Amino acid sequence: MIQLRTVLTVADNTGAKKAIMIGMAKKGNRRYAYLGEAINITVKEAIPYAQVKEGEVLQAVIVRTKKEKRRKDGSYIRFDDNACVILASKDVKDPKGTRVFGPIAKETKDAGYNKIASLAEEIY
Repeated sequence: MIQLRTVLTVADNTGAKKAIMIGMAKKGNRRYAYLGEAINITVKEAIPYAQVKEGEVLQAVIVRTKKEKRRKDGSYIRFDDNACVILASKDVKDPKGTRVFGPIAKETKDAGYNKIASLAEEIY
């Protein structure tokens, strides 16, 4: 569960390190975002000469959350950090980077982000 101003780790190789959620993409004024949902972010920390710069406003998909998520089979999934993957453009579900670091949740693939799932190291 991610809310406004939550600090997220960026789990791809676009050059961004930390991002902050500033809103939900196409969802109006919803309070929380969950695994596999697209959000609007602003980059707060990035490496020099990278694809993305500090202060840029982008769209990203949530791939890991600290707050546990209950699945249909009764099991729960939770991770050590809150993480997102930056998307290429507003309407396309492809990532901007070419690598995805760390595990991602199965809910990301179920939401239609198949390219992100194929680039990930592990899917839980």
